[in-house]
Amino acid sequence: MTRLGKVPADIRKEHKGFDEWDLVVSRHDHPSILQILIDGRDPNAIDIEGKALPTLVYLAREKRPQIHHNFKAGALNALIRISSRISNAPFILNVDCDMHSNDSKAIRDALCFFLDEENGREIGYVQYPQTFGNLTKNEIYGSMRVAMKLELAGFDGNGGPCYIGTGCVHRRESLCGMKYSKELVVEWKAMKYDRKIIEKASSIEGNCKALASCTYEENTPWGKEMGVKYGCVVEDILTGICIQSRGWRSVYLTPQREAFLGMVPTTLLDTLVQHKRWAEGDFQIFLSKLCPFVYGCQNMPLKLQFSYCIYLLWAPNCFATLYYVFVPSFCLLKGISLFPKISSSWGIPYLYVIVVHRVHSLVEFVWLGGTVRGWLNEQRMWMFKRTTSYFLAAIDNILKLCGFSKSAFIITGKVADDDLNRRYEQESMEFGTSSPMFTALATLALFNLFGLVVVGTNKAINDDARIKVFDIFGFQILLCCVLVFVNLPIYQGMFFRKDSGKIPASVTLRSIAFALMASTLAMY
Repeated sequence: MTRLGKVPADIRKEHKGFDEWDLVVSRHDHPSILQILIDGRDPNAIDIEGKALPTLVYLAREKRPQIHHNFKAGALNALIRISSRISNAPFILNVDCDMHSNDSKAIRDALCFFLDEENGREIGYVQYPQTFGNLTKNEIYGSMRVAMKLELAGFDGNGGPCYIGTGCVHRRESLCGMKYSKELVVEWKAMKYDRKIIEKASSIEGNCKALASCTYEENTPWGKEMGVKYGCVVEDILTGICIQSRGWRSVYLTPQREAFLGMVPTTLLDTLVQHKRWAEGDFQIFLSKLCPFVYGCQNMPLKLQFSYCIYLLWAPNCFATLYYVFVPSFCLLKGISLFPKISSSWGIPYLYVIVVHRVHSLVEFVWLGGTVRGWLNEQRMWMFKRTTSYFLAAIDNILKLCGFSKSAFIITGKVADDDLNRRYEQESMEFGTSSPMFTALATLALFNLFGLVVVGTNKAINDDARIKVFDIFGFQILLCCVLVFVNLPIYQGMFFRKDSGKIPASVTLRSIAFALMASTLAMY
């Protein structure tokens, strides 16, 4: 419709709300569209079994190119205002557009917490874990399984989970900026949400359109003290911090049957871009006045403030990973030992930490329902994200602090063609496009491969030299071997694959050049 610049006649007859799209310019330039598709007060609004249907409203808020629409946060705030005028229901369910309900009892289960006579009045929102319906058996791009099923449970034990932007049931008062206090209990019980004043649907539509206009929020608390917060690409985390800082508690609810199912990105680039946005926004919160240690110091438990650091410090944690990915191999080529000798007793603590930490991670992942190969993919993605997404997020935040760049909201792609879907189902890692992230990954992969080849050919000339080299550089060689193993899909994408999902030749040539330069610098 936006390509045609008008609404086709057959669609116009089916949806009367499109009458206002006569002068459509683009999806970024149009008036408010509001239509009550099903009026729950109408006695004729029943299903095939004769049961009453709930009110269903379609809303497309006004957008103008000269006025910032604040992305998802702006859309949510417009919906909050419209819903307060139509139903003013006390609880609000928030799910992403690519998610669907998987359990009809999910809302009822959440309401059990809100309506609890002892502690329900202090609960601001109930958060479900984010689960996906399009995962492959071994979760080639990861699934945040540990984060959703274990880390959020830890949040719950420390004072309440963070708000992750979807699969969440909110109390309207907490989402609209009200502070929690015990005195509000009487007001809640006195509030009535069954609209006794009968108003025609057409009248409601006309009166509510102003609430969805792009200028309504000017000089108002919306996006600041009220509603979902603006000014951050991870508005969900920031909003959850603000709600908890006003004294509200949150609850983590993980039913046996997944309540909602979404879609995970089906390409490596989409996954890395998504995590880059998340890491950048999280670190931005940590460096701002809304950091939990500053803004939430009065009402948030200290252990909950520390829990947020798991995500808020994703970006700066990249530097430790980059050190282990690059420096040991660089020093191996240079002939510099960084770790104790294998024969030395000082090497035992290193072996203990390496083995115990990885075994613990594996057991944890499998216990939560994953596979061994899925755990390997999770470790691979852990390294890929920290050497690209989180590194770029940290750099962007540093540049932003220096006034050189601004944050931008990037939508993660979820639409794929048949060939891409086939490769995803076969768990073949998708590259296909030229990206600086792929250049960085391929360069690091080749650099570690060159280091292992050089040590294997130049250092181990005879048995005595081989034993001596392995004794001195054993831990570095082991680390280099692990990195080469983790990067196997990258080598395959550069040199062996022939399909359209391979790494482009331009990326391969640049990566070889950069890796050779780094190796030459290390050796000479």
